[in-house]
Amino acid sequence: MKKIGGALASVAVWISSLLGGWDMPIKAMFLLMGLDIFTGIICSFFGKSGATEGGKFSSRELYLGLSRKLMMVLLIICAYTLDSMLNLNGVSRSAVIGFYCVSEALSIVENAAILGVPFPKAIKNMLESKREESEEEQ
Repeated sequence: MKKIGGALASVAVWISSLLGGWDMPIKAMFLLMGLDIFTGIICSFFGKSGATEGGKFSSRELYLGLSRKLMMVLLIICAYTLDSMLNLNGVSRSAVIGFYCVSEALSIVENAAILGVPFPKAIKNMLESKREESEEEQ
């Protein structure tokens, strides 16, 4: 049992080093990713998901969503590698994490809107404008 725990800890440290450390931005992004998955599943179980036909739970949609999130993590690893290679002091990594944090937060707000949860329109407008700004820069 200790060997398994040691192996898992080693893998966690290795992944953390690939991501550029386990700091607040990466913690925030993983928290938002988890909340997005959770709220998406809630929407689908209540039959209110916009992603699937009829709003029903779909393991295929969940798999696609998890695959997208894995790709986001891989892009952060690429950005950190680029920062390290070019001595950019974390600029690329911070930009990628910031973009995905905004994207995940907007998705959570959209899921809340689908479920009929009231929230200030200013928050949704701010997140939408940030998403549009990020997409225009690409």
